[in-house]
Amino acid sequence: MLITLIAFILILSILVIIHEAGHFFTAKFFGIKVEEFGFGFPPRALGIKKGETIYSINWLPIGGFVKLYGEDEAGGGKVSVAKTVSKKGDKDEARAFYAHPAWQRALVIVAGVVMNAVLAIVIYYIFISLSNFKTELPLLDPNFNFVGANQTVNSQILVSEVVPNSPASKAGIKSGTALIAIDGKKITDYTNVPKIIDGHKGEKVSLTLQNPSTLAKNTVSVIPRVHPPKNQGAIGIAFFPMQSMMLTYTTLPQKIFSGITYPYNMLLYNFDVIGKLIAVSVRQHTFTPISQSVSGPVGIYSVVGTVVHIPNLKERVLDILNLMGLLSISLAFFNILPIPALDGGRFFFILFELVFRRKVNPVIEGYIHTVGMAVLLMLLLLVTVSDVSKLFH
Repeated sequence: MLITLIAFILILSILVIIHEAGHFFTAKFFGIKVEEFGFGFPPRALGIKKGETIYSINWLPIGGFVKLYGEDEAGGGKVSVAKTVSKKGDKDEARAFYAHPAWQRALVIVAGVVMNAVLAIVIYYIFISLSNFKTELPLLDPNFNFVGANQTVNSQILVSEVVPNSPASKAGIKSGTALIAIDGKKITDYTNVPKIIDGHKGEKVSLTLQNPSTLAKNTVSVIPRVHPPKNQGAIGIAFFPMQSMMLTYTTLPQKIFSGITYPYNMLLYNFDVIGKLIAVSVRQHTFTPISQSVSGPVGIYSVVGTVVHIPNLKERVLDILNLMGLLSISLAFFNILPIPALDGGRFFFILFELVFRRKVNPVIEGYIHTVGMAVLLMLLLLVTVSDVSKLFH
């Protein structure tokens, strides 16, 4: 658990610090006073003031914020009524966020999103290079078209469940991996798997497994039980068939743009799948498909725990990079949506000012962002409760 916690904090810290550094350095470049650079959301746990800026660690360890002088309270991650933070004649008025031109404020707001997008691109260039310019994804939508790569549809036999303390569990087999061969013989029909394994009860048998995303292979040996517990099977695993999409980057243009096209594909693919899950939820009048596909900090922590315990070092590194890249590009996308309290919501008000040549009343805008912050924290609570319930089921 300690290793998982350290890895989780490091991954989250990198994503948050990179994002907030975009806001921080852009604001500094334009001469805007930065009051606080915070990791997590208030209440504050620890703060150190260096120069005019407080660098803080806060009790809610999700996200972060840069509090700019002349910005509403929600801009500092707080749920409170908007306040006027400076007055005419204040010596720092010229350095207040609201006192700068709209185009400068817009650049400060989008800088965090840009930094997360750039980070995702860099991570995926490394990921794809280490993967020899090929990777495989579960094909949940056979009609989805990936751009910038060669596509090949494969059939896979995935491990859906591993029974604790079973021979498979003791051999280190994890759910989500693909079974590709038994005793060196390729498996194409999952219905034959139980028969083949049962035919080796009491004897050592080798299973060749593959990580679906990194394509890393490893072989483990297990001894099927002669008298297994009821409904557990001889080695304690369950399978299900699934199609996968192999993406390969062979031409020079494909390789050059792979770090851009891959996160682009991942983002669109994830939302395509979520859209279909929403449609299922509407038809069945239940939120279950949606709740099962969305995770918060607890869900991410659980995924990190699975990844950091992958035995193969290269496979572990690739999965961590893949997770960080997906989180970074998702963070960039959600932050630019026009949702109050997020970067996109603030950017929307600046666009309104640029188009209509007038500012929205700052008190009204502050209240909107404050309500948005409260709603986001409530949604975070609901997602966290859902994540915890998944751990116990």
